[in-house]
Amino acid sequence: MFLQIHSLTSYHASLLNRDDAGLAKRIPFGGAERLRVSSQCQKRHWRVWMMERARLPSGIRSRYFFSRELKSRLVENGMDDALVHGLLLELAKNLFTSKENKDVIDKETLQMKQPVLFGRPEADYFVGLVRQAATQGDEDAAKKWLAEQIKAARKNFKAMLRQAGIDSPAAGFEGALFGRFVTSDLLARVDAPVHVAHAFTTHALDTEVDFFTVVDDLAGDDETGAAHANDTELGAGIFYGYVAVDVPLLVSNLTGCDRKEWREQATGDARELLDQLIHAIATVTPGAKLGATAPYARAEHLVLEVGDGQPRSLANAYLQPVRFERDTHPMAQSVTAMAGHLDALTGMYGDDVRRREIAGLHPWPRQDETPRPLDEAIAAVLDELFGGA
Repeated sequence: MFLQIHSLTSYHASLLNRDDAGLAKRIPFGGAERLRVSSQCQKRHWRVWMMERARLPSGIRSRYFFSRELKSRLVENGMDDALVHGLLLELAKNLFTSKENKDVIDKETLQMKQPVLFGRPEADYFVGLVRQAATQGDEDAAKKWLAEQIKAARKNFKAMLRQAGIDSPAAGFEGALFGRFVTSDLLARVDAPVHVAHAFTTHALDTEVDFFTVVDDLAGDDETGAAHANDTELGAGIFYGYVAVDVPLLVSNLTGCDRKEWREQATGDARELLDQLIHAIATVTPGAKLGATAPYARAEHLVLEVGDGQPRSLANAYLQPVRFERDTHPMAQSVTAMAGHLDALTGMYGDDVRRREIAGLHPWPRQDETPRPLDEAIAAVLDELFGGA
């Protein structure tokens, strides 16, 4: 069972996502270059927005997990700094035991070579484990005990978390949504049920370079010229975004069940996260240069689909770039192109979508599908997935 989310959002002059040269990210599509917002950029902004609203514990994606999260908590709680340092090195050594991870953490700073997503439930578990290790005798005895516990936990880490009173997604709700890739014998790799496409403009790219200067307030009358001069690339456009959610996998990540048994689980957490995810897609700006461009916009058109069939993007509605007509609203043209492509797909393959809901500001040409307010559309597709709340 999949939930698909298609969105159209218009942004005024802005720089939503920059490349390593500071220019707007772009992608060629259908023989024309488009402005682009990467999936990573979108997920980062959605995650931050959701962290302020989700009831479920969040995660920590950082290279400083051992030093700034675990060590600081343990030392602030009264443990000896040197002892904590040694035990955390032992913990890391046992968490990451494969040859390629031999030097995954710096022995002096406890800084990891690359950022890894750890859930707060995992952080709480590790803090408790180190505290308990410190009661086993001298440092050598503590390290030996710690290694034994990690070895035991490797057989069933989820059971160890439950035994410690932690009954929630180990990698946090972010891991349950967006997955986690780790090369660790203990930390579970979590497959991502939320698949996010790079957003791109429905029309050809059109940008300009904005030249700006800074005036020195204390410059004398005889001191001419700017104190600083620079330039930045700005662009505007209508962006098509696409997200597909593997709902059974999401429920499995949240509950620990086999994905085939997802309908037998309590689905309140999954429903809440999907509600927040759709709202984030519709309202959260993936924008840089906030102070200079105020790139705040909301989606003006969303199509929400629930079905058992293979997901399919509607990106090819814009394979031929939309060419704006003088007397037609630009967003309406993009909406019409989406509806036309959907008509063509269903004419060829049939319609395997069990429920389709439309929310938007512009007319939707498909006569049997009537747009409704966003909250009503979201509730309808979630009821289709999980039953009435």
